[in-house]
Amino acid sequence: MKVRSAKPNKWLRFYRCIPLYLMFLPGALYLLMDKYIPMSGLIIAFKKVNWRKGILASDWVGFSNFTYLFKTKDAFNITRNTLLYNLCFIVLGTVIAITIAILLNEITSKLFKQVYQTIILMPYLISIVVVSYLVFAMLSSESGFINNTIFKALGINPISWYTEPKYWPFILVIVHIWKVFGYDCILYYATLVGIDHGYYEAAVIDGANRWQQIVHVTLPSLLPTIITLTLMSIGKIFYSDFGLFYQVPMDSGPLLDITSTIDTYVYRALITLNDYGRSSAAGVYQSVVGFILVLCANLAVKKIGGEENALF
Repeated sequence: MKVRSAKPNKWLRFYRCIPLYLMFLPGALYLLMDKYIPMSGLIIAFKKVNWRKGILASDWVGFSNFTYLFKTKDAFNITRNTLLYNLCFIVLGTVIAITIAILLNEITSKLFKQVYQTIILMPYLISIVVVSYLVFAMLSSESGFINNTIFKALGINPISWYTEPKYWPFILVIVHIWKVFGYDCILYYATLVGIDHGYYEAAVIDGANRWQQIVHVTLPSLLPTIITLTLMSIGKIFYSDFGLFYQVPMDSGPLLDITSTIDTYVYRALITLNDYGRSSAAGVYQSVVGFILVLCANLAVKKIGGEENALF
């Protein structure tokens, strides 16, 4: 009797879950078409593509497409820039996003809270092309706001921003954080809203001031979200925001030593050499290294903070 009743129960559960399966289907199809089917193109990284022959019939070259990333004289420069910029983005972006999220949570007015959420999220929604022209409007030598308004009022000589590399590490960091911190801030704020207020009430009873409540209640509650977002960022540490490093500096030649990353270097190589194999090899290299870094970082979190804090 138990065996006979199992099938109806199984089919009954299936029918009840049909709405959930239908909701899941669009996302699954998107992942399949956007993420998994294109993975078959990894073969391009190991071939010298000849479009007359087709991808499958093109000559197999093994790992020779990967060597140009390491043999070129710019290899150290582009790797250094990619890593250091991303490390700076991760550290400063996390600190600023958490700080703003905590301040946002302190606002009592629902109207002001919604207004501030909209304001801090707006830069994230602006196209990087628009951002590049906003930066140009600020930094242009002839008509820029800084040179022609601020510096003129202070009696400071104008600066040719697009030919002075020393300023651009700071400019790129400021622009990136201004653009993306709002998204992470909203994620942290969503976590803050879900914290049980009983913890804060217990802390107040124990005599904790506001700073002590943040240190001993808020930050520990944010830790899982911080770890998750940080691990995701580490997985992309060998990638760079192409628009930030190409569009914002306007592809200025004098700035290439400071603004050139793996992505922009591969793009320029692709435009110059029209070599799809090398550009694909760079993408494979970034993905593999990012995957290894995520595994290592997750293992470190598991060893230091325990399995409950690890992502997997």
